[in-house]
Amino acid sequence: MIFDPQLLNQYHEIFHELLARKIMITCAESCTGGLLGSLFTEIDGSSKVFERGFITYSDLSKIEMLGVDANLIKKFGAVSDQVALAMARGAIKNSKAQLAIAITGIAGPSGGTIDKEVGTVFIALVSGDYQIVKKFIFSSKNRQNNRESSVRESLFLIKNYLNL
Repeated sequence: MIFDPQLLNQYHEIFHELLARKIMITCAESCTGGLLGSLFTEIDGSSKVFERGFITYSDLSKIEMLGVDANLIKKFGAVSDQVALAMARGAIKNSKAQLAIAITGIAGPSGGTIDKEVGTVFIALVSGDYQIVKKFIFSSKNRQNNRESSVRESLFLIKNYLNL
């Protein structure tokens, strides 16, 4: 995949900060299908900061790979702040990373509901006692735009966490 140079520049900044702080990152992705992990491996030497990625597109994969409680998915839906947070916590638990980012959402163009329209995405960031979950509603009905917007916002959350 060819990434937008602006995204690559943002990740370069994050990469060097993670390297300097000796922080390993992991990601758990649903609607982005590995797009964030792909960006994380665009830089030579990425293995020094990117520990592993989880592509958990189905509910079952979220349960089996990340330990997300099936009752959370049943009660709140896979696209929810509760599940995004559980995905990030599960990624930390099932890796050697100290920082995790998780993305779950409805990329579209179909799949939306009255309660959760196409473009609804939850992104969670977890490290130690720190945790944050953000909800986004991207206005595009274009699948690729929503996926790229999710990656862009994920980088923004990481940069904020690192105070960049």
